[in-house]
Order: sequence, then C-alpha cells, then structure tokens
Amino acid sequence: MQVVVAAAICRGGRLLVAQRAHPAEIRGLWELPGGKLEPDEQELAALGRECREELGVELEIGDRVGSDVLIKDGWILRAYAARLHSGEPKPLEHLELRWTAADELSALPWVPANAALLPDLCELLRAAA
Repeated sequence: MQVVVAAAICRGGRLLVAQRAHPAEIRGLWELPGGKLEPDEQELAALGRECREELGVELEIGDRVGSDVLIKDGWILRAYAARLHSGEPKPLEHLELRWTAADELSALPWVPANAALLPDLCELLRAAA
C-alpha cells in the first residue's frame, strides 16, 4: 500500500487549504497540503518535507485526523493535525492558499479523497476553538 500524507494545519479556528495547480484534471480543486512518501521515508518526515517544499514552513505535527481514505490503485490518504512552527505559508506549488472556517469548508470544490475528510476536519476545528 502506498501512502499520501496531508497536513490539517489549524490557526485561530481556521484550516489552511490549498488550491491545486496540477494535474489538469484536478486543477482548481482544494486540498490539504502534503504529498507522497519517498522510498524508505516515514510518514511524519514526509509530511514535514512536503510542507517545506509546498508552503515554505516548518510544522509541529500532531495526531491523525480521521481514518485512511482510499484514493485509487492501492494508494491511501492519511491526514495529521498540525500547527505552524515557523514561517508563513506561501503557495509555492499551488494556485492559492486560504485560511477557512469550519462552516466554509463544504462550499469549496474539493479533491475527492480530501472531501472524505470534511466531517473530521470540521470536528478538528471545533475542538481547537
């Protein structure tokens, strides 16, 4: 099984979401930042690396959010709660970044695998408030 990790970065009762730039079939859809593990890479190390590359930030990574989400062809998505440790997020590999409240999440067009996490993300934001 191949793993994709995603960061549910919360600040001030809002969640950081990122708008995909590519590939073309999901351009413009929203997701949590993150990405695929490299060979022999641990999940938390991969998530930290991906967020440095995509956002230019360092994270404090916490507990899992929700359960595994099947993406396709043996790939699964695992999300982790996170907080900014240093840096201010920049859209280095995305079209746009947005800090979004729980009641705004369902209005965004989501990448399908990330959409499956919406109830868990809303709960995370409510618990953090």
